[in-house]
Amino acid sequence: MPWHNIRYKNREINNYKNPIKNMSVNIKPLADRVLVEPVAADLKTASGIIIPDTAKEKPQKGQVVAVGSGKVDEPMTVKIGDTVLYGKYAGTEINVEGTDYLIMRESDILAIL
Repeated sequence: MPWHNIRYKNREINNYKNPIKNMSVNIKPLADRVLVEPVAADLKTASGIIIPDTAKEKPQKGQVVAVGSGKVDEPMTVKIGDTVLYGKYAGTEINVEGTDYLIMRESDILAIL
């Protein structure tokens, strides 16, 4: 078993999260806001070097967990479950039930993958 798949108290911790399991969040963003769960950064480089915590960069990729209703003249283009790229300093970090999220405007999202 690879070292990044660890079973801890009947819960599997894995770099690739199941998008269906994290969709039940009790937060409903307002207007053109989007709630994004950042994807965990890689712990190793392609050549096998382990990256220390102090050298890690903030992730710029995440999965949309909740979407607001949009503005009157602009409907929302992102949907729940989309994987998106966003700016390095976009959004506000929040922690709900031990999980980190970013809440940001839809205009802060650069691309849908």
